[in-house]
Amino acid sequence: MEILSAANDNLKGISVILGFFDGIHKGHREVISSALKTGRKTALITFKESPAVYFGKDPEYIYPRSYSYKLIESLGVDYLIEADFQDIVNIKAEDYLRELAEIYKPVSISTGFNYTFGYNREGTPEMLKDGQNKYGYEYYMSAPCTENGVTVSSTCIKTFLKKGEILSANSMLGEPYTITGKVIYGEQTGRKIGFPTANIKYPANTVKIPYGVYKAKVSGMPAIMNFGVKPTLNGSSEGIEVHIPGFDGDLYGKEISISVFEKIRDERKFESIDELKLQIGKDTEECLK
Repeated sequence: MEILSAANDNLKGISVILGFFDGIHKGHREVISSALKTGRKTALITFKESPAVYFGKDPEYIYPRSYSYKLIESLGVDYLIEADFQDIVNIKAEDYLRELAEIYKPVSISTGFNYTFGYNREGTPEMLKDGQNKYGYEYYMSAPCTENGVTVSSTCIKTFLKKGEILSANSMLGEPYTITGKVIYGEQTGRKIGFPTANIKYPANTVKIPYGVYKAKVSGMPAIMNFGVKPTLNGSSEGIEVHIPGFDGDLYGKEISISVFEKIRDERKFESIDELKLQIGKDTEECLK
């Protein structure tokens, strides 16, 4: 997938996909799939940063944008256009649609059911539908996707993650929630007590799951992940530690992806190191089930 900041002549007569696409959940996948079915090259137009940044707010993503892009690429999208929200926030919706049609001459446009665009979000799926005859494209609007009666959305997934309801979040994502990062040197405490861990920093500007112990996998290997401050060891800075039973390789400096499946328990302070070791042993057994 080629990432561009603006359109070029290769992008005419393609299938256009519109949306921010944070997390690439089941609803997002339906939108992308509708564009791929046209058989034409596809271009997904998004923003490098959340529109929240423009309004002076701190962004909170499900995934770092770079990881969302990897997922988009894995689905078969050919081009990703990083538009600047500041450049289009004040453009009237009709003007934006006209420019879109002139620049890309799209054979199709795909969006979700709740997609809006243009000044004051006046652009709607209804406007895109009405523009088909005028601008010569086919419009595909993906219907709401639901899980257990709840509409799938990035906002809902973030709420589940904040509550530690990983199973519900994964159900909407369509795959395990994944945390990526480069393995850094820790205090070697895990190795000293018989449970060596790979340590990474929690990705910046992403929604945080609660401190606790989680069932996970790293490169397909069962693992136990702890996110917190290690209170039993008088820790003060938060971070992620993942123990991979039976693995003794060197991961320092390498990028790893941790697939998170389920929260096992909250992080808590134990009375002694021996009590902590005993609990980690039990947690490991749970993760290997």
